Amino acid sequence: MSEVFLQRARQGDDEAFTRLVEPLRRELHAHCYRMLGSTHDADDALQDTLIKAWRKLGSFEGRSSLRTWLYTVATRTCLDIAETRGKRAMPMDIGPASEHTVLDQSALEIAWLEPYPDARYEQREGVELAFVAALQHLPGNQRAALVLFEVLKFSAAEIAEIMDTSTASVNSALARARKIIAEKAPSRTEQQGDAALKEIVAKYSSALERGDAAALVALLTEDVTWSMPPLPAWYSGIDAVMGHAIKVPFTCGSWQHVAISANGQPAVAGYLNGQAWSINVFTMRGDRIAEITSFIGPEHFRQFELPASLP
Repeated sequence: MSEVFLQRARQGDDEAFTRLVEPLRRELHAHCYRMLGSTHDADDALQDTLIKAWRKLGSFEGRSSLRTWLYTVATRTCLDIAETRGKRAMPMDIGPASEHTVLDQSALEIAWLEPYPDARYEQREGVELAFVAALQHLPGNQRAALVLFEVLKFSAAEIAEIMDTSTASVNSALARARKIIAEKAPSRTEQQGDAALKEIVAKYSSALERGDAAALVALLTEDVTWSMPPLPAWYSGIDAVMGHAIKVPFTCGSWQHVAISANGQPAVAGYLNGQAWSINVFTMRGDRIAEITSFIGPEHFRQFELPASLP
């Protein structure tokens, strides 16, 4: 049936083209996010990819699968965008952790990493925050090679064709990329099952809403970190994190939370005085929260199809 749609699409049938690419749209979008670290940039990259694919469909000779050909177009599109827009940062990339709560700070106008809406379990390893943040430290060719090989399971020979280079160059890029990723995103212990994660998320939400410091402490590791892009200050260690919690979120107003999933990790959408405030993504270590990343800004809520306010 796909051959029929392919033939029709080559003849200019845009509905047939849509039928061909629709099953791959979600995974292509996730690929663009991994490459670019931004849902907005991924939206642009996917749109450009599909426009280019539609225009160049006549050049698709069928030597590879349509999926591989689309990944070729998407990867090259992402490399072009990455070259012009640069890498996405996290507060940890800007400076060291703050030992004391910073009350008077302004958002920095730089390109920040963005959260990714709910990902299916099988995609989790490819969109986890630590992994995507680490990818931002790689040159474009290394980033593409690593994602295509480690996440999407293309062979080195296939990647060489996708990137229009040699297999030796791909293997060299992979070796360099793996070294940096090992330093920036070390392996974590396996996180808890869904039921346990839901309970932890519920306890976190309750602790913030009640201003219960003891309840929050019980959920965190001793070396927990808390970052809040686009604010540059971030905190490391239970004392610094709790100092921030007590002086800022516990005192700034009334909180409501909606449990969600982001980057394949447990998360909550936080509403301050009824207004969309932050998407909070939790990195787990066993049954404790090892990292809280609070992406501040109502623009993130649109990506998650969440309302801008709650009653």
